[in-house]
Amino acid sequence: MKKTNEFPLSYCPRGWETLERLQKLFVERSQDLILAKMRPPSAALRAMAQRHPKGPCDYPDPEERIAWWDDYCRERSKIEDDSIPSAYLSEMDQGLYGGLVGGRVEFQSDPERGWISSMAHPILRDWSELERLKIQVDGEWFRRYVRQLEVYVEGARGRFGVSHFILIDSLNFVFELVGATKTYEDLLDQPEMVRRAIDFAYALNLKVQNTFFEKTPLLAGGTCGNMVEWLPGRVISESVDPFHLASVDYFEQWGREPVERIFSQFDGGCLHIHGNGRHLLPSVASLRGLKAIRLLDDGDTPPAFRVLPDLKKQVGIIPLVVSVPYADFRAALQARTLSGGVLYVVDGVPDVDAANWCMDEVRDHDAARP
Repeated sequence: MKKTNEFPLSYCPRGWETLERLQKLFVERSQDLILAKMRPPSAALRAMAQRHPKGPCDYPDPEERIAWWDDYCRERSKIEDDSIPSAYLSEMDQGLYGGLVGGRVEFQSDPERGWISSMAHPILRDWSELERLKIQVDGEWFRRYVRQLEVYVEGARGRFGVSHFILIDSLNFVFELVGATKTYEDLLDQPEMVRRAIDFAYALNLKVQNTFFEKTPLLAGGTCGNMVEWLPGRVISESVDPFHLASVDYFEQWGREPVERIFSQFDGGCLHIHGNGRHLLPSVASLRGLKAIRLLDDGDTPPAFRVLPDLKKQVGIIPLVVSVPYADFRAALQARTLSGGVLYVVDGVPDVDAANWCMDEVRDHDAARP
């Protein structure tokens, strides 16, 4: 990591210290260290809810969206935590991949996260149409993607970063082609067609992600990430969501190779696991090139924070990112019972002052470790 006197992002006042801490967690895999991202109330998120209420919407103006991200990241610059401010291209998070092959895309506002997300309707009527599928690099969606990247990079320059965004490959892309139910059926009935679709998805995702890194400068030689904040090198964000409803054997048969293949084309990757996918943890943790796992709380499973020691046993030294309510985090921090090797996303922080007081305790906690 090459240091200069001034950190490249003005909205990150403790930038070099933050990168050092992130590197100790995600690269050195320190099991003593705890990191935290504080989430107090946000005026920018309230403004987002007024401008884009929850529900279906149109594709927004990228200039308006990057202005919102500027407001959000500037607001967070008062918080001295372990986060790196960055904008996320949520409009491209799923629909881009379907749009690039001619799919019909719809948008949905999610003001709680500050996102406008996209989804594509199933694209193929039957597998005979797979042969005609092409990546439309001269079409509307690729032009839209490149323009939004350029607007975001320029709008963020010198103040905050631009995060990598999710891959839609492997069975995620097959979902976009034929829908989830038929995908699961055709793992048994049409496995060769599924494999051909997975190979197509690999080429499509390489094009999308290589374009991102061609257009987006690295931060101190690393990639900004909405789940992991920052990792050195060109690092991608993978999803194994379709296997959450499948057995570990199905993941090993269908999921491992596509993930490891595309990780190998970059400097590795991170991924997330929903509550209903925790049975995959030991297998996922052994993926070559994996840098970190974001554990999400949803469904009927207990919050990850409540069962964190058991989850850590399943993943070994792979760094985890876990959500936790502010009161629970403070209580565990003061009792010195927090598991190390974790980035905690602390929700419900009362205000910025409380966030910074808590971060002083976090750094004191780490300094007191043997």
